[in-house]
Amino acid sequence: MSLNGATPPHVALADVSKRYGASTILERINLRVDPGALVTLLGPSGCGKTTLLRLIAGLAIPDEGRVSIAGRDVTRTPPHRRNVGVVFQNYALFPHLSVRGNVGFGLSVRRLPRETIASKVARALDLVQLGHLIDRPVAALSGGQQQRVALARALAVEPDVLLFDEALSALDRNMRESMQVELRRLLKDIGTTAVFVTHDQDEALTMSDKIAVMSGGRIEQYADPISIYARPETLFTMRFVGLSTELRGAVTGRSDGQVRVETPVGALTAQGAQSLGSSVVVATRPEHIRIAAPDAAPGDAGLNCVEGRIRQISFHGSRTRVAVEVASCADFAVEIGGVGDLPAVGAAVRLEWPPEQSFAYRDGSPGP
Repeated sequence: MSLNGATPPHVALADVSKRYGASTILERINLRVDPGALVTLLGPSGCGKTTLLRLIAGLAIPDEGRVSIAGRDVTRTPPHRRNVGVVFQNYALFPHLSVRGNVGFGLSVRRLPRETIASKVARALDLVQLGHLIDRPVAALSGGQQQRVALARALAVEPDVLLFDEALSALDRNMRESMQVELRRLLKDIGTTAVFVTHDQDEALTMSDKIAVMSGGRIEQYADPISIYARPETLFTMRFVGLSTELRGAVTGRSDGQVRVETPVGALTAQGAQSLGSSVVVATRPEHIRIAAPDAAPGDAGLNCVEGRIRQISFHGSRTRVAVEVASCADFAVEIGGVGDLPAVGAAVRLEWPPEQSFAYRDGSPGP
């Protein structure tokens, strides 16, 4: 316990930077992972998330800053002395070994007694529910079973932290979604601290206690999944995690944490504190927008409201996505649950949504 009563982080990176030649991959990263927390590094290719994972694993050394695990400075400690478990995208299993041989490999390298290895292998396989396949050739297993063998191998060494580098991306969609739920349950049951790397927004939202959204070697936002999705702090986060519907304009008024923005289709109100005259993007989630006929009784007078014409309707199973042409914006996106009772393509519509679900961001912010 720290002096101020707060629980110290299990994994911490302080002002970490990493460069390769003239390219800066990570710029003064600060990250704290609580004991037992599941944290995801989320971002597009090239944002630095895999490099950050490699720094925690000891597979790379920062040019500046400090890395600590379980209260110990490991900035320059080699990987084999950090007690971390890593599960890779391709699982990195040994095809000529059995399940037993793969799971016990790291324990054998540590030269533990045979009885200890057997006990730890059996326990790890029981955790992932593969004890009945202990002598099966690993090459004869399905993709999902091989993923669990890789997880068991990482768990067997009883690591201080588990690291996952796109570990579920090779699975088909149904298996991947099933493993997301199963893996989160397992890690929570055993209290393991874990850091994931993924570019899959749904995977990050499903599995994480906290998400670090990364862009250009920096962390855009670090928060719980609900906050990341419902209250994105930057335009990049709004665009990268889920869909956004946007209109550009200029701030004409400010009051109580909201701004009034004049756009090509009229005035809108959004959460923000930009100065008068600032160019901003007003963004909202498509599912917060209600579709009504132009002559329908208006909703709450405080709602944002624009008019347009339906250009396209596309069915996505549990939701239907509607593209509305609003002034110069040809793809003003609206999303409704299921099929719904929608006007036909070409019909004029009025769109309404609450200012509380609208966010103003400085225009010119980078996109994903």
